[in-house]
Amino acid sequence: MAVCLFPRVQKIFYWVGGGLLAVTIAGVVAAPTLAQEGEEAPPSDVRRVDQVSGSDFSVSYAEQLTTDASQAITNGDFTTAITKLTEARELYNELSTYYKELAEMFFGIDTRQNRSNRDLALETAQKRDEVTYQLALVHRSQDAPEEAVPLFMEVLRSQQPTRELGNQAYDQLFEMGFVEAPYEL
Repeated sequence: MAVCLFPRVQKIFYWVGGGLLAVTIAGVVAAPTLAQEGEEAPPSDVRRVDQVSGSDFSVSYAEQLTTDASQAITNGDFTTAITKLTEARELYNELSTYYKELAEMFFGIDTRQNRSNRDLALETAQKRDEVTYQLALVHRSQDAPEEAVPLFMEVLRSQQPTRELGNQAYDQLFEMGFVEAPYEL
């Protein structure tokens, strides 16, 4: 008799387990729907990353770092300028990477999201390249070609010599004697 009960007990666990699985799946599917149907948070409760006071993870903060670096260059404080430009470069690079990843996630799913994030990725990458070029110029002015050349090369890889900023980076390499032939657009 015990042998016959075991399969029945197993079927009961199967039914209960299947029911729990169905309830769990229904809960997972319904939870986002309930959150969407609920009241939206008041605008004062929703804060954008670039509007958070003291946020150091936004395009506006990277722009502030670039402005601070320009002021430091004007004042002849090249150490501070290098620090600020390096931080801005890293932040722009990180933001560009995240926007690019988001664009790739929406490829084939939502064209609007894909384009929006792709445009943000391109904008922040362009700003990163501009800051990288400026940083390379500061290193060059400080007679540090070992620091300047890799940065000019990074700009060239990203911009190509056929674009204005890429061409300027190549011209710097030519003026430094790193390359022998000039290149004109």
